[in-house]
Amino acid sequence: MKQSVVLSQYLQIALDLATRIAKGELPEGSRIYGRSVMASEYNVSPETIRRALRLLADMKVVEIKPQSGAVVLSADSARRYIANFEENTDVRVLRRQLKDMIEEAADLHHRITDTVAALVKSRDTFAAAGEPLPNYEVPVPPNSPVTGKSIGALKFWQSTGGTIVAIRRGQTVLLSPGPYAELYGGDIIVLVGTPTAAEAAHHLVSAKE
Repeated sequence: MKQSVVLSQYLQIALDLATRIAKGELPEGSRIYGRSVMASEYNVSPETIRRALRLLADMKVVEIKPQSGAVVLSADSARRYIANFEENTDVRVLRRQLKDMIEEAADLHHRITDTVAALVKSRDTFAAAGEPLPNYEVPVPPNSPVTGKSIGALKFWQSTGGTIVAIRRGQTVLLSPGPYAELYGGDIIVLVGTPTAAEAAHHLVSAKE
């Protein structure tokens, strides 16, 4: 089933104006109302109207004349604009779906990280649970290709499916490192996830570039 996507206001207005021009409601050579009047008609800001008209002007549907508003140029161009718009609708839907999935994945990752960090910091919680936290230690080799790279740049969670809850560096332990934390040879990554995630992490830090 085809999903719909909510268009930006200026795109909706540009499409509406192009449709009216294509139908002859706004004939070629006629002057379109000023931005203030149209802003009132569509209940949007004059800037939104300006963006809509600019888009139609780029497609040669209208011509914007300083101090005198916009003049309708071509009904044929309006029909071409509508056809191109319909062809691009599927792309807009896919882009919106991708954006939504990325946001959902990022939100899930943050929630996992926050929950795991809270568990790591609370020994009482671990004791009450009666079972150890399923974590793995992944050593970073001295010549690792990830040396000097941040967790975010490596897309660690996306690449492995595991969440880094701590980094041991000598006698220092960095708890709940953020995306800007960098990895270096000799680090010990404390990772929460499945055995498959731990294996993927080992491969990531050991693979040769």
